[in-house]
Amino acid sequence: MYLSWTAGRLDRLHARIDAARAALDAQLLRRASVAQELATSGVLDPAASIVLYEAAHDARQSEEEHREVAESELSAALRAVFGETEQVEALREVPGGDEAATELAQAVRRVPMARRFHNDAVRAARALRRHRTVRWFRLAGHAPFPLAFEMDDEPPTALADRPA
Repeated sequence: MYLSWTAGRLDRLHARIDAARAALDAQLLRRASVAQELATSGVLDPAASIVLYEAAHDARQSEEEHREVAESELSAALRAVFGETEQVEALREVPGGDEAATELAQAVRRVPMARRFHNDAVRAARALRRHRTVRWFRLAGHAPFPLAFEMDDEPPTALADRPA
């Protein structure tokens, strides 16, 4: 009975990891899409637009094994472009800029939360998979060992301080 309960728990943790990873992917895609849309809108200066567009494009098109690096580079590009409050204020002054700034701020704030939920689920599954009983009876089956998603998700200070 204990083995059945443990196998069920491990299965639920793996399902939770899959759901959290899907949510994380959705938030990362949303952040990259908003950044790319903002870069092509013409409201930013040309240099900032190019930096932001290339980083967002790389984040959207990256292979799975290079995804963490590409997403970290997008975070760095967002900090470079929106590190100063003046840039966000200039964005808010153009028509439609306030909505774009709000949408970007929400996307930037949601990524660390989604990553934290995913990594917490990974941590719980790893802890359970390390138990001797799980290893001896091979309760994990053929499921791959869960990997955490490590990236730089530090939001730009000018966007992080914006109220929702």
